[in-house]
Amino acid sequence: MTSMNPDQPLRPEDSPLGKASSYADQYDPSLLFPIARAVKRDEIGLSDKLPFMGADLWTAFELSWLNLRGKPQVALAHITVPCETRNIVESKSFKLYLNSFNNSRFADAQAVQTLLRQDLSEAVWRGSNQSGSVGVRIILPEMFDREPVHELDGLSLDRLDIECTHTQPAPELLKATTGEAPVSEVLVSNLLKSNCLVTGQPDWASVQISYSGPQIDQEGLLQYLVSFRNHNEFHEQCVERIFTDIWRQCQPNKLAVYARYTRRGGLDINPFRTSHPQALPGNTRHARQ
Repeated sequence: MTSMNPDQPLRPEDSPLGKASSYADQYDPSLLFPIARAVKRDEIGLSDKLPFMGADLWTAFELSWLNLRGKPQVALAHITVPCETRNIVESKSFKLYLNSFNNSRFADAQAVQTLLRQDLSEAVWRGSNQSGSVGVRIILPEMFDREPVHELDGLSLDRLDIECTHTQPAPELLKATTGEAPVSEVLVSNLLKSNCLVTGQPDWASVQISYSGPQIDQEGLLQYLVSFRNHNEFHEQCVERIFTDIWRQCQPNKLAVYARYTRRGGLDINPFRTSHPQALPGNTRHARQ
């Protein structure tokens, strides 16, 4: 792996993605590979003052370690990474990091949770003059049965019979009706697909768009979401692009965009961006996850 200089942004192509990897059999926080958010934000014209707030909601489905007697333990973990952090963590490096717990001994789940919070917080703020903490919640097997499955609420855009001709993001498809009374709507689609920025592998998602303001043309919005089909970008970056394009093209008074991506390598990433303060959505998986 490339040595890490905190003063230089790391490039996605330097990450473990798309490369043969050796799997560490002992706990190793150096496996985490942070990538600066600023590069892609600059690409879509976002200045230091972001038009949104929110977080990336991760679920780790393959978390395991050994207790002090060497007996394997298993759990799920929900991780909340504020969107204000300097970096995201590249997902394959996150998987390799989690795998490094597999043959390491810890006193209990609390010890594992403490390390996860410490290591991930350091990685996402690395190179910044700010600091903070990510949220980490561990779910033990006796609580697995309480993990719900629920689809995103809202009016389905997928009911519309549309013609789709764009396979790269086309914000010009977004339109809103001005001069009429504003509306408040929650719209959902299961048709969001993009590709990994490095490997080109498909990333599948459902997306929920909540807004108040001039009514957005639903056919154009669905065509716009479908236009990501051959676009290469990480999950967090796609959601910020969607938010920014709708914010600029349709000029709502309030906007929130939430995408739930299907898991890969035992991890799912679910970015949420909102123009106004509100509680984060519950990290509730849907059927495809």
